[in-house]
Amino acid sequence: MNRFLKVVRVVPTEEYTVYVYFEDGKIVCYDAKPLLGKEVFAALREITFFKKSCTIMNDTLAWDVSGMRDNSECIDIDPDTLYELDAIVEKMV
Repeated sequence: MNRFLKVVRVVPTEEYTVYVYFEDGKIVCYDAKPLLGKEVFAALREITFFKKSCTIMNDTLAWDVSGMRDNSECIDIDPDTLYELDAIVEKMV
């Protein structure tokens, strides 16, 4: 992708998915369940930690594993990977 993608909001759910909002208005739903079987993502298997540590770092969806807002110690998802997901319509609550 040739342009800089910036995530501006993330909303984790109880189902291990995250609604990701981009600066240009696009919204996607990222399913993190397939990652949970990999050892590097082991900390995220606990739903409370998954939701609590879900944040924006490096302008993309990330989990602040250390709790110190250290970019070198977070788990982040490439914003291109996220942006390639199909857009969704925001649900009104």
